[in-house]
Amino acid sequence: MNENKKPVTFDTRKEVDFVIIGSGASGGILAKELSTTGFEVVVLEQGPYRTPGEFTHDDMKVLILGEMTSHPGWSDPQTFRHSATETATVRTSGPPPALYARGVGGSSVHFTGNYWRLHPSDFRERSLFGEISGTGFSDWTISYQELEPYYARVDWDIGVSGTPGPFDPPRSRPYPVPPLPLKSSGALLELGATKLGLHPQPAPMAILSQPHNNRPACVHCGFCMGFGCEANAKSSTLTSMIPLAEATGRCEIRPFSTVFRIETNDAGRVTEVAYFDAQGQQQAQKANAVIVAANGGETPRLLLMSESARFPNGLANGSGLVGKYLMPNAHSRINAIFDEPLNEYKSVQVTRIVHDFYENDPARGFYGGGGIDARPFIQSSPVMYALDGLPPDAPRWGKAHKDMLRYAFTRRMAVLGSCTSLAQESNNITLDPELKDAVGRPAMRMTFSDHPDDLAMASFLQDRAVEIMEAAGANTIWREPVKQTDVLAHLLGTCRMGNNPESSVVDRYHRSHEVSNLFICDGSSMVTSGRGQPTMTIQALAFRASEHIAKFAKGGEI
Repeated sequence: MNENKKPVTFDTRKEVDFVIIGSGASGGILAKELSTTGFEVVVLEQGPYRTPGEFTHDDMKVLILGEMTSHPGWSDPQTFRHSATETATVRTSGPPPALYARGVGGSSVHFTGNYWRLHPSDFRERSLFGEISGTGFSDWTISYQELEPYYARVDWDIGVSGTPGPFDPPRSRPYPVPPLPLKSSGALLELGATKLGLHPQPAPMAILSQPHNNRPACVHCGFCMGFGCEANAKSSTLTSMIPLAEATGRCEIRPFSTVFRIETNDAGRVTEVAYFDAQGQQQAQKANAVIVAANGGETPRLLLMSESARFPNGLANGSGLVGKYLMPNAHSRINAIFDEPLNEYKSVQVTRIVHDFYENDPARGFYGGGGIDARPFIQSSPVMYALDGLPPDAPRWGKAHKDMLRYAFTRRMAVLGSCTSLAQESNNITLDPELKDAVGRPAMRMTFSDHPDDLAMASFLQDRAVEIMEAAGANTIWREPVKQTDVLAHLLGTCRMGNNPESSVVDRYHRSHEVSNLFICDGSSMVTSGRGQPTMTIQALAFRASEHIAKFAKGGEI
């Protein structure tokens, strides 16, 4: 925002063109695109509006105490269970089941920055591979070719560093800036993978390697995963989109605004959005149309809370699928220690990836595909390393423990496998029937169990990671158990896109099948999970949606 220009403030009782709920990966793009097109936009964000100077490298404050992931005003608990036969409970330690950042820019502020595109096959997996029993395995209603120009918009408008790799899908434009510099973990992944005949490639990252769009290059501080970027080199919507939206004078970012209900009239149209302000007082913003972009957990929670006589099962939920088909991406991890210092605490997380196993291969005996990357993981910070960075047989007390910490901190790295997550109706977001937050909203209840094929694919990638690190010369390798997921950082599929109102929540333009002036555009719209890094696809969908939504509005079709 121009410091000399006073931010716009809209009257809550005056109808604005659009209220956007959420300011993250998709909401930030929608705000910028619609306001620069000429519409009045109010963005409601439950978290604070942080400036670069407010970000900290305090890993205790950020990673342990949840400074970026906790609700800023009151307790907002979540409950979790693996199946509907269990009673969902609140976790007493560790991160919440749905792990996301709260604040302007959303999780794009604290994410790692891996920016993989989906491949053409991801959009038509059902046609390619047939039905998978017990799942909602379906084709998308759009193709890769249709979304590709919007992937290019993400590269250039958001800011992605990279260069095409041997398995990448077709692209219409090159990357705007070259890949980030190679670091030790990437060099070792490249060494081991090449020895095995694989094809490592530079990692596409939403972190700038060179100045672009009036933003600076990465300073390689090492605090990317879980932290905000004080240099503005990480391509969050906080740095890349929100300033452009505000500069129009038609977009108000309203932080500390926790939405609890979307109101509709007798005709079934959305009329206003009710929220709690920073003081916990109820407010409501009138709107001609509403776009929900709150993430794949908060979006269905809000729709289910917005039930009425006309929508008794929740707003836009005539299909009964709001909250269903939750997909988080399955993951696996190994750790390795080398003889020489790697100094992985420096720079970005990922500089090399392996996509030889991206596509499904029926010869494996199970469905799935994915990618491998090398990084320090969250143990790059001192506190997390001390808590969870040593081999399971390492000494845990005394001089031997300290010596091991001192030795391994600079010599350890991790290799991650990220892969598919099959859509199962039994995996869902619902409202907890008993637990409420401090202002009376029903708690988010998550029910989730990985499909056996997803766990098999994660284990397959873990085996390949071990082989790569052995080939690279690691002196110690240990595996993290591949087990049922209970912390979900990717929240996908819970308001899926489709042509049939009976089997989907929104149409191919992200408009609710039931409410003509309600749109849903975030990870919840995704039909399949992709191979582990969904943010770029969420943003490509947002660029595409904003174009169509603006066209509808100009044509009087909302």
